[in-house]
Amino acid sequence: MTLLTQWPEDQLCLSPEVRRQAVQAVEQAFASTLETLKVDIGLVELLESIYVPLGAWLVARKEQQQGPLVVGINGAQGAGKSTLFNLLEVILEDGFGLKVVGLSIDDLYKTRAEREQLATTVHPLLQPRGVPGTHDVSLGIELLRDLKSGAEQIVKIPAFDKSIDDRCSPALWQEWSGEADIVVLEGWCVGAHAQNTAELQQPVNSLEADEDPDGCWRNYVNDQLAGPYKELFDMIDVLVMLKVPSMEAVFSWRSQQEKKLAERVKYIYDTQQPTQHLRIMDEAQIKRFIQHYERLTRNMLQEMPGRADICLELNENHKTSKIHINHPVLKND
Repeated sequence: MTLLTQWPEDQLCLSPEVRRQAVQAVEQAFASTLETLKVDIGLVELLESIYVPLGAWLVARKEQQQGPLVVGINGAQGAGKSTLFNLLEVILEDGFGLKVVGLSIDDLYKTRAEREQLATTVHPLLQPRGVPGTHDVSLGIELLRDLKSGAEQIVKIPAFDKSIDDRCSPALWQEWSGEADIVVLEGWCVGAHAQNTAELQQPVNSLEADEDPDGCWRNYVNDQLAGPYKELFDMIDVLVMLKVPSMEAVFSWRSQQEKKLAERVKYIYDTQQPTQHLRIMDEAQIKRFIQHYERLTRNMLQEMPGRADICLELNENHKTSKIHINHPVLKND
């Protein structure tokens, strides 16, 4: 396997021996789950060159502060945020012996009833989940505060069931007890900044032009980013961005996901299992779906790579082609 890039040598943290031991531990831990995570067969090379150095960098960064390190993972639809979190969880726990807890901003969605109320009182485009304004940000802030406190208490982390478009019963929520070393918050808009009001004037696509001609929806979303979401994202200590190559790539990757889902539905149907909960979008539906996120995604692609602590730049083949570290760890040599 040919690697396109590797971790910057001047930001290799911890000793080579510690990193080697971490690679071995993680390789062993992943032996039974490689297929589940769909990680390429060059896992060891990727671990040695990118992911274990990233984990070591986070360990070094964690040692510079008291309490848990809050890591935000940002990336457009299909960028690989969940896979990166799964990798980091194993690397940090099995490779470096840290305690890691993670949550997705998707699990903070407001209930279906709450979003239906927003659709009635503010704008119909707030009924579909996704954009800022459709999450329970107060719950997210409370969760991060509780996880950062390290108190001997049980913290219940919500779960959202996309098949019913509603929050799961609290009985199904994940539970975390005790102190964590690393807290991860991942999501497509994690760390996003609000735009200037003037930038909201012109629609960026047909969805905004046809369904938000007066800008009510996009101004509401922007106000949410400038207010409650800023408070949530200000709790992040380290922001990692998975930078997709373009909006066209987002559409292409999402289309591929739908094709895989269609294959899964066919397999389940052939085995006579229920498939009603698996809804497949055609190209027109995918395009409309992506347009909900287009404005903010384009803005993040433009301004976030220069301020994220770490930017992992992806190419058209979904491979990490460049690594930028904007805020280096000060190492104690």
